[in-house]
Amino acid sequence: MSQVDEAASPAGPQPLELSELSPQTLYDKCKALANNLWWSWHPEVTNLFRDLDPIRWRQLDHSPIALLKEFTPERLEMRASELVLYSRINHAHRQLKEYLNSTNTWGRTHAGVLGSHPVAYFSAEFGLHESAPIYSGGLGVLSGDHIKSASGLGVPLVAVGLFYDQGYFRQRLDIEGYQQEEYIDTKVENLPMQPALGTDGEPITVAIETRNGTLLAKVWRMLVGRVCLYLLDCDVEGNQPEDRELTSRLYGGDQRTRIRQELVLGVGAVRALRALGITPGAYHLNEGHSAFATLEAIRERMEDDGATFDDALRDVSQHTVFTTHTPVPAGHDRFDGEAIEEHLGPLRDQLGISTEQLMGLGRVDPQNQNESFCMTVLGLKLSRRANAVSSLHGHISRRMWAHLWPHRVEEEVPIGHITNGIHVPSWLAWQMQQLFDRNFPVGWIHRVAEPEVWSRIQKIDPGELWEVHYALKNHLLSFVRRRVSRQCRRRGESEEVIEAARNVLDPNVLTIGFARRFATYKRADLIASDLDRLRSLLSDPQRPIQLIFAGKAHPADEPGKQLIKRIDNLRHDPQCAGRIVFVEDYDINVARHMVQGVDVWLNNPRRPLEASGTSGQKVVLNGGLNLSVLDGWWAEAYDGANGFAIGTGRAHVSDEISDARDGEDLYRTLEEEVIPIFYDRDIDGLPRQWIQMMMNSIGSLAGRFSAHRMVMDYVQTAYLPAAGGHSCDMSAR
Repeated sequence: MSQVDEAASPAGPQPLELSELSPQTLYDKCKALANNLWWSWHPEVTNLFRDLDPIRWRQLDHSPIALLKEFTPERLEMRASELVLYSRINHAHRQLKEYLNSTNTWGRTHAGVLGSHPVAYFSAEFGLHESAPIYSGGLGVLSGDHIKSASGLGVPLVAVGLFYDQGYFRQRLDIEGYQQEEYIDTKVENLPMQPALGTDGEPITVAIETRNGTLLAKVWRMLVGRVCLYLLDCDVEGNQPEDRELTSRLYGGDQRTRIRQELVLGVGAVRALRALGITPGAYHLNEGHSAFATLEAIRERMEDDGATFDDALRDVSQHTVFTTHTPVPAGHDRFDGEAIEEHLGPLRDQLGISTEQLMGLGRVDPQNQNESFCMTVLGLKLSRRANAVSSLHGHISRRMWAHLWPHRVEEEVPIGHITNGIHVPSWLAWQMQQLFDRNFPVGWIHRVAEPEVWSRIQKIDPGELWEVHYALKNHLLSFVRRRVSRQCRRRGESEEVIEAARNVLDPNVLTIGFARRFATYKRADLIASDLDRLRSLLSDPQRPIQLIFAGKAHPADEPGKQLIKRIDNLRHDPQCAGRIVFVEDYDINVARHMVQGVDVWLNNPRRPLEASGTSGQKVVLNGGLNLSVLDGWWAEAYDGANGFAIGTGRAHVSDEISDARDGEDLYRTLEEEVIPIFYDRDIDGLPRQWIQMMMNSIGSLAGRFSAHRMVMDYVQTAYLPAAGGHSCDMSAR
């Protein structure tokens, strides 16, 4: 939720502002702000840092710590005086202190038992801000939004993950449009991280024994509002050279790398929490990557309390919440028995169980020696509360894993659902927030899960809403032109091509965005399945459309890379030129611009392979409309008046037939619904029906699909029962 990064500093000379603060005190206040990612969802603070030096702010990936390193206290004081920033710095610093010290929170009232025994939230990635590149996409951004909302609600929660010093790859397209991967070392000194200290006041290093040696991991602490995020890092003296690289890349390497990363994320993280003196009331495993945590927690119970393995397993399971995110079989990590014994053997010895008993915990059929060890199966077996991430995904997950409970009918399989949501302050455009501030109840930003807050959208003047949306769209197009022209220059293209890139897209044309991971099942090229029909839509002289694409394919996903190449090369088609662009290096910054500025968000996966999806929820906040297959969250969100649906929610058993049918439905919906409504203008030039749909979308969806609502659901239906503070839980088994 920040103004676009290219926004200029206040124009013209500013009156000098006097301050009683010393230069060092002023600098220290700015450092305190920079060292808590709370600033990233407060636009007034983001704008404050940007105003110090707009050009360097953009060049430094919006990192306030990196920016402040370029200032001395004296130079900062001079700049603050020139720009009249003293009062803004003081106000922001006071806001942060009040936020951190406040006890008047939803969590204090509704999550009391967690106060002494917080939730421990495990995830392989956290997407918090583009300046902290320890995420790849949807799962990470969801995790980031989850802990931001836990902070906002005051829910006692600590988060645990891995620190990737090269993160996910930077994407570059070559002259042929083929994806190239580039890995860049992250400068730890530019991140809001400090070594985590144990109860003895010393930096924490945890050790994880394997059959071929010991893995070491140091622990970092990152502040995300009221939540502490602890990140384990294997670049430690004492590790073998290959192990020092273990946590360097997210989703990189082979199966051996993957199991060792997951050993650190699971076993290592539980040991880190113990060293920190934290005794969790509930363990939340966000996807199967961290499921080994349950085994270490069982070992602790056995060691501390003298419990048998079976009793400790029952106890830990009672305190464990497991969330599954994917209905795609390939998305569930599996390891052979040799890898499990090599890495879990010493822990298995301490648990006092046999190799077959351990393997059985990760098998659907414990007796099937040909079945590999599945992390999702372990997570489901060792938790008493499991959930999918949308209503439809709940149905799919119960069907997918029904054979784990062979004596239950599918409807009674104990996997519920809590639909994903998004952190409103992080994704709401600054200009749109100002509009809401003028029309919504005072303090509405702290009540985003309440439907009555969003009902006020119908009171806003349609012309004013459209004006704000149009301004955001212009910001997006300006951003895209700069990025695309830079891409062309880097690829060595002609000045003519570069100049054309500076003028692509038209703010008066219906603008459709598509941005996500380029896996083939997401069908990025569905809209290009009939090129003649697409060309006709793009070049229509009266009612044209234009398309903005972004997204990365996994480095090992050759079909996904070919999809990107096909989309990017459409720019060479004379009838598509200037109307289709592909923006390189999709990240939170690109996503923010796109979800805040598009007219329509396109999502057309093969149903039912989209577990939830949250990008379209971000678009809702900013007035964009969804055009989507009835899958994931949209299957429970679409009501006929708040966006557009592709198809009827049915899928053919043949992918080829489904693709052809959905392609036809996509074109028909564009031609008969989306385009006519967008271009139907009144005497004032306003698309009245379109604006009403924007209002319907915001009013009916923004609260329901907020991360605040999501976290409240987790607290009430999962965390409190797991921690022993709630007696009613329909999802318990």
